[in-house]
Amino acid sequence: MSALSNGVDTTASSSKMPSTAPTSTAARGAISNSITTTIPFSSNSSLNTANATNKSHAKTTAPLSLQLPLRSITNPQNGGDNHPATAAAAAGDPASAALRTASSSSDISAALATLHVREASLTSRLSSVLASHQDLARSLSRLDNLRAGLGSQVIAARSVSNNMLAGAADTASHLSSRVRQLDLEKQRVEDTLRVVELVAELKACVAGVVGSMGAPQDWEAAAGYIARAARVPEEIVRSGFAAAVVPTVEVPDAPWVTLENARESLCVLFLREFWKAAKEDDPAKITRFFKLFPLIGRGDVGLDAYGQYVCQGVANRARAILKDGVGVVGGAANANAPATLRPKKDGIFYANALNLLFGHITQIVDGHGGLVERHYGGGKMIKVIERLQGEADVQGGIIVDSWSDERGVDRALTDVKSYPFSFLVQSFLPQNRGFGAPPRLNSPAPGTDGRNSEDEGVSMREVDALLSEIAIMLSRWSAYSQLLAQKCMESGVPEDVPLTMPEVLTKSNLNRKVSGKLIMPYNVLTTFFFRRSVEKAFQLDEWPTGLSLRMSKPIDSSPPFIISAVEDVMYIANTVIIRSISTSQRGVIDSVLPTISSLLGSDFVGMIQRKMRDECYPKPVIQGGFPPEDKIVQFIVLINSLDMAEEYLTRIITGILTPGEQSVNGGTGASSQASSLKNSFPFKNDLKEVTIRLNNLHHSFTAKATELLSEGIKVLFSQVVRPRLRPILSDTFRDADYTMTEEELLDLCAGNDENEDDVLEQVTRRFEEGWDALMKPIARLMTSKTFSTVLDHTAQHLARWLEKRVWSYAGSQTRGASPYGAIRMERDFSGIIGTISKGNYAVREVFGRTLQILMVANMEDEEWEELIVTDGAGGEDGEDGMLWVLSEDERRKARTIVRVA
Repeated sequence: MSALSNGVDTTASSSKMPSTAPTSTAARGAISNSITTTIPFSSNSSLNTANATNKSHAKTTAPLSLQLPLRSITNPQNGGDNHPATAAAAAGDPASAALRTASSSSDISAALATLHVREASLTSRLSSVLASHQDLARSLSRLDNLRAGLGSQVIAARSVSNNMLAGAADTASHLSSRVRQLDLEKQRVEDTLRVVELVAELKACVAGVVGSMGAPQDWEAAAGYIARAARVPEEIVRSGFAAAVVPTVEVPDAPWVTLENARESLCVLFLREFWKAAKEDDPAKITRFFKLFPLIGRGDVGLDAYGQYVCQGVANRARAILKDGVGVVGGAANANAPATLRPKKDGIFYANALNLLFGHITQIVDGHGGLVERHYGGGKMIKVIERLQGEADVQGGIIVDSWSDERGVDRALTDVKSYPFSFLVQSFLPQNRGFGAPPRLNSPAPGTDGRNSEDEGVSMREVDALLSEIAIMLSRWSAYSQLLAQKCMESGVPEDVPLTMPEVLTKSNLNRKVSGKLIMPYNVLTTFFFRRSVEKAFQLDEWPTGLSLRMSKPIDSSPPFIISAVEDVMYIANTVIIRSISTSQRGVIDSVLPTISSLLGSDFVGMIQRKMRDECYPKPVIQGGFPPEDKIVQFIVLINSLDMAEEYLTRIITGILTPGEQSVNGGTGASSQASSLKNSFPFKNDLKEVTIRLNNLHHSFTAKATELLSEGIKVLFSQVVRPRLRPILSDTFRDADYTMTEEELLDLCAGNDENEDDVLEQVTRRFEEGWDALMKPIARLMTSKTFSTVLDHTAQHLARWLEKRVWSYAGSQTRGASPYGAIRMERDFSGIIGTISKGNYAVREVFGRTLQILMVANMEDEEWEELIVTDGAGGEDGEDGMLWVLSEDERRKARTIVRVA
């Protein structure tokens, strides 16, 4: 306080003595130090000290507790810290420095005036802070008074709580304790009553059981009493109270003993009556006793008896089918149903036998499943299904084994695995190259009849019959598996959830037998059947007749002009794919579709490639000549065959993936079994995998066929079209001279006695005549897709040739075209392009450079200057309405085509 008081007094005295500058500086330092000193004022002693100080220095002093708000008035350069650096910062003050460095009275006066101004500002701000401290002191005093009052109120509240509410709390606690005791006594009474009621119910049930099993022999009533007694908790049945109350003179035994004896007696009785009814084939009596087993707590015994009964029916029916060749459609209780007679040697006898076996089991599951679930509880039918599947393993295995032995499957597998495929093998051997290709191919072995499909000891008809029979059996197995999977699903599962194959099927012996004796032979036989069909199709291959490149010769057959092997192979591919899908077996699809893809790519495409390379390659007989007409026609037919094979397979796959599409032969794209892949493959992930396999087959064949097709079209263009274009172009521009002026052309026409219009049109006319003579015969024979590709190759070649011819006039004043000649050139070239693009306007795009070159060459000077201005301004393509394919340098070069007059 003394430092602050002394500092203020000194400041005041210094204002009266302006010439004493050092005193003023010392006062400012003292004020700064006093402001930055921190003394807390939270305690009472500090408050008293502040009050006393305030009274003694009311005018000029303030308590040290207010130094915190006064930090803002310290010199910013000092940072507000009481540190030796503060004095150094003060020493660096401009006014003080000016005062120390003053060299005249005027400098001293100016510095002193600055100090006075700062001192007055500081004094004013300090006084305002001291004035505000008085309000703060009054507020603190009020808070002290309020705290004292609140303390007394707290003491009074505690006294009221201790003296007035303690008794009420004790009373409430006592009442709560009594209420809990009453609730406990009430619960005990209720429990006692419940035990008494249950024991009374138990006693009545025991009496009812004994009475019903006596003279009345009411087995349903006895079973009902036992079922009621089963609802009594076991601890009550075996309690001492029940043992003391329930026994009577007539029934002296303990209640649990009596009930257990009754259960055993009734179980033996029900079993005896059940099998008696089964022997008598009395369905009503069988059902009557079957429903009583779960009432006496012997549900497992009832299910075992029922499972044994239905399995006996299944076994008897299967044996009758195989022994007598009789298939009876009906359930276990329909032994007297009408029979369907089939010869044992019938082509699908065993398939029908297996179908009847599965149908019998599914009828049992469907017809009796509700009864079992209703009386035995949910999920109990699964146990019956397991028992039935065990019998299906035995009887189904017998059918499959009998079929395999009867049909000689092992021998057939041995034969097809050793089949040599002589025609295909010899066709790819090097010595067959150069072998001629007549309208119908010869067998590779001279003197061998190519139509004899059994020359290697394997009957295709027998193989096809085996595959059809296996496909039927696999489809029936799939339908049977689907039904059992649905029955084994947990209740509450949505219907649209994919099925999962239950363990009762995956671990069954019949499933292993189906995989080993049906799926494996099917895959092997299908591979042989398809490859032998491809071989036979090329052995019996026939070419379209009457084809010619001469337009004057009519063609009797209708397009597309392809070899017969394409339709035969694609028909077989469609048949094999649809038959494989009808089996609904992932194992079949995973093997057959990749096999078809491989054989189509290697054998089918390979045979066509060999024919194109070795037999029908359009090469000239003499150097510099043209290929023979028959070679060109055959090569075009092979190109068409590849294109149509790709289209046919696309139709097949599309028809399967999207039912309703048309197949190769105009029918529906999928059979009744394969009309919906989702129905054929309901198990988890099967549909997705089958779809992937089908798409992979399509993409693989398309890639290989397209590659060979592209190569064939290139050969056709390079060997047939391009050599014939040279004389056409030479004849077209034979007399075309674009360096002539209009007057020179008129003189030439007059000298040759020719019409000017005829001369102007002769370039376009000659080209059109040569073009039609070359391309129309080819277009007549080729498919639209392949001819469009040939036309694209030809257009690209002509575009380069025409562009090269246009550039030949550029940059030469002697050979440059005349203005009139450039106009004729543009007209002739446009006519040529129009002839080429007739019927296919998109072909004009490849002539874009040529047309733009001629357009720039024929521009007026004003148009060219405007274009130069646009390019100079940084204009982009399209701003002037033209999408340029020429660079700026090429456009400038195009302006040199027309020579300057």
